[in-house]
Amino acid sequence: MGRPAAPRPRPAVPGWVWALPPVAVLGLVFLYPLALVVQQSLTPDNGRGAFDAYGRVFASESFREALGTTVWLAVGATVGCLVLGFTLALVIAFVPFPGARSVARFIDVFLSFPSFLITLALLFIYGTVGMANGVWTDLTGAAEGPFRFLTTPWGVLLAEITYFTPFVMRPLLAAFSQIDTAQLEVASSLGARPARIIRRVILPESLPALAAGGSLVLVMCLNEFGIVLFTGAKGVTTLPMLVYGKAILESDYPAACVVAVVNIAISVGLFGLYRVVSKRAGA
Repeated sequence: MGRPAAPRPRPAVPGWVWALPPVAVLGLVFLYPLALVVQQSLTPDNGRGAFDAYGRVFASESFREALGTTVWLAVGATVGCLVLGFTLALVIAFVPFPGARSVARFIDVFLSFPSFLITLALLFIYGTVGMANGVWTDLTGAAEGPFRFLTTPWGVLLAEITYFTPFVMRPLLAAFSQIDTAQLEVASSLGARPARIIRRVILPESLPALAAGGSLVLVMCLNEFGIVLFTGAKGVTTLPMLVYGKAILESDYPAACVVAVVNIAISVGLFGLYRVVSKRAGA
């Protein structure tokens, strides 16, 4: 008897076939709603031109104020997160103390917390009827406490720095773990002070991580909604808050979509700039 014929090899499935399911899901849950937002922003209002909503929004003082507030809060929070995150990451990585590993692990857990939870905790401490004001009134007998900054732009800035600092610390701790401790020991044996070691050895090695964490915080702060809403800061209107106000409170959907498109364009532009800078820096 002859040997049975060998089974024919099945034709390989083209790579684009495997790409279809994720592309379809991405298009359904993200690209299609985004296209609807852009379409709504270009919908003529009362027979006017397609870009009438853009001209109306750009000419409004509320949009210009919201744009300026969004930018300065995002930049201020990013700078604060970079400074505080770098300092705390240095302490955790290079200053031995009991519980350093537990603190580093807690940072990973902290990243999963919703932003409104941190803001709610700050309200319990520094709110109008919070713990700090309660202690003050108990000790002094005053009718009200002095801590009222949480409902100001500075309160929003504090809440954003508190919440987003771990997003800078996480890549920094990963970068610090890759630094050869022999370099630090040699520099120290040659008489270099800690500030010089940080400036000449640690900082250059951590620049890509700083850029990654800082760019992430900047984009997230530009789009932050929960912190501004839960602090109850009157007069602090960012672009996401303006979208909420136009869509929910005023039912002006074309204007809300215009603001949303501007917010998305800024975020995508910053991300593209970060990618260019990171490639040139070798990150």
